[in-house]
Amino acid sequence: MQENTIITEQLPLLALRGLSVFPNMLLNFDVERAMSTGALDIASGGDRRIFLIAQKDISNEVPCQRDLYKIGTICIIKQVLKIPGGGMKVLVEGKSRARLISIFEEKKYYTAEVEAIPEKVITRRTTKIEALMRKVTHLFETYIAITPGIGKESMVNLYAIKDPGVLADSIIQNIYSKSESKQLILDTINPVKRLELLGDILAREIDVMTIERQIDVKLRAKLDGSHRDFVLREQLRVIQSELGDAPDEDTSELQKYRDGIAALGLEPESEAKVSKEVDKLEKQSYGSAESSVIRNYLDTVLELPWNIKTKERIDIIKARKILDDDHFGLDKVKERILEFLAVRQLSPEIKGAIICLVGPPGVGKTSVAISVADALNRKLARISLGGVHDEAEIRGHRKTYIGAMPGRIIAALKQAGSSNPLVVLDEIDKIGRDHRGDPASALLEALDPEQNKTFRDNYMEIPYDLSEIMFITTANTVDTIPRPLLDRMEIIELTSYTDLEKLEIAKRHLVPKQRKKHGISGNQLRFTDEALLEIISSYTRESGVRILEREIAAVCRKTAAKLATGEIKSVKLKANMLDEYLGVRKYLPEKIPQGYELGIANGLAWTTTGGCVLEVEVNVLLGTGKLELTGNLGDVMKESAQAAVSYIRSRADRLDIAPDFYTTHDIHIHFPEGAIPKDGPSAGITMCLAVISALSGAPVRRDIAMTGEITLRGRIMRIGGLKEKTMAALRAGVKTIIIPTENEPDLDDIDQTVRSQLNFITTENIDDILDIALDFTKVNKTKKLANKELVKESIPLSDSKKQSQTIQSSIKH
Repeated sequence: MQENTIITEQLPLLALRGLSVFPNMLLNFDVERAMSTGALDIASGGDRRIFLIAQKDISNEVPCQRDLYKIGTICIIKQVLKIPGGGMKVLVEGKSRARLISIFEEKKYYTAEVEAIPEKVITRRTTKIEALMRKVTHLFETYIAITPGIGKESMVNLYAIKDPGVLADSIIQNIYSKSESKQLILDTINPVKRLELLGDILAREIDVMTIERQIDVKLRAKLDGSHRDFVLREQLRVIQSELGDAPDEDTSELQKYRDGIAALGLEPESEAKVSKEVDKLEKQSYGSAESSVIRNYLDTVLELPWNIKTKERIDIIKARKILDDDHFGLDKVKERILEFLAVRQLSPEIKGAIICLVGPPGVGKTSVAISVADALNRKLARISLGGVHDEAEIRGHRKTYIGAMPGRIIAALKQAGSSNPLVVLDEIDKIGRDHRGDPASALLEALDPEQNKTFRDNYMEIPYDLSEIMFITTANTVDTIPRPLLDRMEIIELTSYTDLEKLEIAKRHLVPKQRKKHGISGNQLRFTDEALLEIISSYTRESGVRILEREIAAVCRKTAAKLATGEIKSVKLKANMLDEYLGVRKYLPEKIPQGYELGIANGLAWTTTGGCVLEVEVNVLLGTGKLELTGNLGDVMKESAQAAVSYIRSRADRLDIAPDFYTTHDIHIHFPEGAIPKDGPSAGITMCLAVISALSGAPVRRDIAMTGEITLRGRIMRIGGLKEKTMAALRAGVKTIIIPTENEPDLDDIDQTVRSQLNFITTENIDDILDIALDFTKVNKTKKLANKELVKESIPLSDSKKQSQTIQSSIKH
């Protein structure tokens, strides 16, 4: 008998992912890959014949021949629809099996050389074939009965099929099975063998479906109305139970949590609370949102250093050396830290201290805290509180909220990895307050030694002992810190550095640091003391050394550029070279004007960048008794001016001033540099003396500066910032400073270099210093407001017409 001729032909190739096409089968699928759409275009333009074959790995975007199965199907394209946005939807009908011989890559598609495999015709149905067909049909009928989604009309069509191969192909395309199982049927050419394989596949699928139904029945009886995710997890557990496998992963995770909780050594109440969360986790499905929240909570609890402590170094000598090496000066701060260490040495059970370092920017508050941590051998954690408005930033969020997390204090402990770290609360004076709560109030518990042993974070919900922590807070001023919070802290003030202190800091710390940072050796760049002092006085105006460090860095950058280009080999920076390296001087030296002028006095002011000399100018003009105040003054300063004028009215006779001056003349008080806001009571004495000078004709001595709050009775009250003010006075050439008697103890804190070059006069009442501050020997009868006479100039003019004009003080800048 002659064999049938095998047909070999070349057809466009389309690789299928997860699909198989059988002869006499209609298949509808989407096409997106460029090589597949290209094959469809070519086939649609010809006889509409195309070769469809499944690929082994569905993730492969560009398969080659070894990535494809050997057997595919020659199909006829019935319909092609283009999908908006790209791609096609195609309907094909399988015609016959075919074996892939080779593939050829065209420009936009693949062509396959295939040999058609004719279907083997069964001319005589043996009893075995008949039995197989009945068995497969019965199994398929059972499969339909237990599988939703397959219509019973599929069985009607099967009864009309007489060929075993066609029967197998028809059934396999109607069951839910793996693509490998369907490809196995497609690869099997023998119809009888195909039926046998199909019977095994159907039997296995029926067993699986039966077990699934049994699992579903058990779960519905046990968990009626439960969440879908929970039902799926219980299904998994029942399946594992049926297979005899224990859920090792879940059990090991839960056991790991329980072992970790036991190892923490928590209080019974806390341990019970955390263990309860583990029990909740056990009842949750793995991927549920609630399980994720519980896991995050348990991980946070386990990561905290509940009983982990660093051994504190109680070595006062070594601690002193560390503090001295890291910082120049700051003796008061160092003394307090060493006192704390001494107490710890004598009484180890004492709890952590709470210290507040207050001072202007750049004086080393944060760096002192870092050095203290090093000296004590404690871990360091820094919390920046500047701009914090939300109470939850301190106490944390309830873990029921999305994205909840612990507060900053608990997070700092987690970061430090120790339950007795040194925690720096930076910029505590800049905490905000709004509708979300008051963070400063939330800090009260954390910073109270009597309460912080049982600090409760909203996220943790269990107490944590903060009493072992040493808190160091930093602030620029205590004025904005709430009083209850301030009462819990020991205040240590860091005042401004003098120029000589800045010089030493630059030589010991800043210059070596910046040279190392810029890769410059000490031989390549050297600073003279005169150059550093000139940088301090002419390029910076600050209490600390932050800007000074930036200017030194600018010199290092300029030097590095010259070294790199070979312009220089080394440089010794002198004061006369600064214009080349730093540009023109930003600040000119403060110098008080020379000569005698009416209505001008030198006050002293404190700013965040240090002290400054503040000149007060007063004009007296004919008018109706108005008091004009200019220079961007605050309310407190305006009230001080009003108090000064009231005092002068009460002393008009003694000062030989017309008693009705306040009704016939206007007084204008002005503070130069009007763009800068000014406030505070310490300029009261200065304004009072300037007004007296303008009214009495007696000039204020130019080498005197003064500071103090004035009352209606002329009493001079205590002021702050004396150290900074005295340094500014010395720079400006002032010889004598008048201060309140209450500030006399503060003279001990003033740098001895400054104190030795200034003459200090203390006073309780302004009456006591009128003869000292005012030079009544230079009073000209034509210059004072007495007997209702008023003359304009502070210096006599020859023009008699001008002498009859209004008196006013000269204004100099």
